[in-house]
Amino acid sequence: MTPSERLAALEIDLPKVPSPAGSYVPAVRTGHYVYTSGQLPMRDGQLLCAGKVGADVSVEEASAGAAVAILNAVAAAAHAAGGIDRISRVIRVGVFVQSAPGFTAQPTVANGASDLLVGIFGDAGKHARAAVGANELPLNTAVEVELLVEVTDAA
Repeated sequence: MTPSERLAALEIDLPKVPSPAGSYVPAVRTGHYVYTSGQLPMRDGQLLCAGKVGADVSVEEASAGAAVAILNAVAAAAHAAGGIDRISRVIRVGVFVQSAPGFTAQPTVANGASDLLVGIFGDAGKHARAAVGANELPLNTAVEVELLVEVTDAA
């Protein structure tokens, strides 16, 4: 199955690529790689998940937010690659979790992003990952993700 076929089977539509909030672009392709800028759990211009995980936001809410954020990153990467079916491999995911003091379940939050990538790309969606706690994140978001993928010129 191709990634676009898996998305259809999951009944997921790629969102519109979010506009950057500053002097940067959502994704950059260099050679056979696409690097995304940090993506937030935004849908239709609305931040879905705000606050510190472990205090204001549950692990489940943050994990769902990570899935929304990674879908935004996939949309940005697909746009830069010339289509989602040109993404041949997910290389690395960085997940930043705005964490309450003492919160240590960042990997569980990151699973929301990782599980969705495997759902979309199958074995090619398995990746290296960092799940990092942060004191503060932009717009008070609970989670932010970044993505590195490999692309092919053949669609």
